[in-house]
Amino acid sequence: MKSLDVRMDGRRRRRREDHRSAAARGQWASKTEYILVVAGNVVGLGNVWRFPYLCYKNGGGAFLVPYGLLAVVCGIPLFLLETSVGQFTQEGFITCWSKLCPLAQGIGYGYFMMKLYDFSYILVQVWALFYLVFSFRSQLPWASCDNTWNTANCLDLQTFNSSNVTANRTNTTSAATEFWERRVLGMSGGIEELGSVRWELALCLLACWVMCYFSIWKGVRSSGKVAYFTATFPYVMLLVLLIRGLTLPGAWDGIYFYLYPDLNRLANLEVWLEAGSQIFFSYSLTIGTLNVLGSYNNYTNNCYKDCFWLCLLNSGTSFVAGFVVFSVLGFMAQKQGVSVDTVAESGPGLAFIAYPQATAMMPFPQFWTVCFFLMLILLTVDTHFVTVESVITSVSDLFPKLLRAPVKHEIFVLVICSSFFLMHLTLVTEGGIYIFQLIDYYGCTRACQDCMAICQCLALGWIYGADRIFNIIKDMTGQRPSVFFKLCWNYIVPLLSLTAPLLINDWYVYPDWAYALGWTMTLSSVLMVPLWAAGQMCLTAGTFRQRLSILCRPADDAALQKEREKLKEEEEGMVELRVSAGTSELQSSIN
Repeated sequence: MKSLDVRMDGRRRRRREDHRSAAARGQWASKTEYILVVAGNVVGLGNVWRFPYLCYKNGGGAFLVPYGLLAVVCGIPLFLLETSVGQFTQEGFITCWSKLCPLAQGIGYGYFMMKLYDFSYILVQVWALFYLVFSFRSQLPWASCDNTWNTANCLDLQTFNSSNVTANRTNTTSAATEFWERRVLGMSGGIEELGSVRWELALCLLACWVMCYFSIWKGVRSSGKVAYFTATFPYVMLLVLLIRGLTLPGAWDGIYFYLYPDLNRLANLEVWLEAGSQIFFSYSLTIGTLNVLGSYNNYTNNCYKDCFWLCLLNSGTSFVAGFVVFSVLGFMAQKQGVSVDTVAESGPGLAFIAYPQATAMMPFPQFWTVCFFLMLILLTVDTHFVTVESVITSVSDLFPKLLRAPVKHEIFVLVICSSFFLMHLTLVTEGGIYIFQLIDYYGCTRACQDCMAICQCLALGWIYGADRIFNIIKDMTGQRPSVFFKLCWNYIVPLLSLTAPLLINDWYVYPDWAYALGWTMTLSSVLMVPLWAAGQMCLTAGTFRQRLSILCRPADDAALQKEREKLKEEEEGMVELRVSAGTSELQSSIN
């Protein structure tokens, strides 16, 4: 009983010390700020331009079966694991591992590399801002062919929708496609032809990085306040677009395509892989973001309950976004006299070709276009500034005395934002789209995330111990998680993560050196885990078994401290023996 009291006193003392360090590091001003920032981060482009298309492509309503099942066995358990680890350690995604399993700190450095590649998604925000500026013109430029960038094969919106043209569109392009490829991107022939910087996109890039800087320059004190607008306003826009979409002619034809269940698709492994990929992507799993956001919580915050509500919000938004997208695509298909699957798109094709083309057909097209791109910008703003903030937090936690000081912190944030603005100028060149696609496919792929998921579950579920994680969550929230989470962390998630392939694009054949560069990006994050573990095993004193024992226990473990002191004393004793032996040999040689 006495030993239990001693342990409890030690835990309370460590908790008080953690609270003091957390106060110096900064915390959310309120629970509302945390919820809004996490919601703004996890509800992003994946919900609007990826989930609806995947749902339609992979069996409509039947896709909700693998999606819902994988959300339960992978999404929610990993969301809880990462959030609770951040809240417990009060550290970024690198230094948190020293309090859990120092051998696995390479996972944090792997996250760091993936985050740096993630910065490139600011380009989507740049494109959306460019479109937003053009949306205020009296004549939308993607609706007509009377522009300098149009070719002889261009079809304006009215001609494109006419019945006598829909039957034969070979060797023709829509005005929306030409605006995207020739006016916005100015696409070159390949990655070897970077061309010049497109100054309009460069100005948009500068504006986006300035916006990011002033969102995070004061840390969570500023980002929490910004989220009150950036996390809530997209829902207003989504609601406006939903109401408008459902009232359009042909809307329900699009929704039918979106949700019509094709149960035969459930037998296809690719459908399950796509569902898992969407869960990892939209929940922001295994990339370190949730660790960092959770680290700014109070120790007693109920992260267990938050996890369920935030995951439900994410998946619910994805489902509703499908109605917004496919109601408009149904309207567009009816106007053109084609089936919905002809106009169904995902990714940039949906956001920058199909949807602008559809809004141009509506009454008051400028208003609906502004609503759409404003929503798109705010969705990307949240995700981007949280990504940058998580990197800055994790690096600052590595060097707290140097980078947490008020003025030095602002300078550090400015250096990061300025440096990446200059590097990202390559993305707004005429060949920038090819670089972006290369980073998109190789820099932060599902294969990288799956590798990190396996390593994370092994380190926390097996080495540190799922039962210890359960005790931590109960200590923080007063609720002990279901044993189901232990099964997921220890068995289900690692096994399912072994099945995901690496996606490779098929719309452009890169030169060999570009593929080599792509694989280098992939390996730069994945190899951090074994390289760090091997390096620490070499640098730590003791036998192999002793080193493994030391590196698999938290750095502040009392038994570990005693073991390290014992090893140090043994080393000092060995040194003294060598010195005395050398002295004896010297004396005997003199004699």
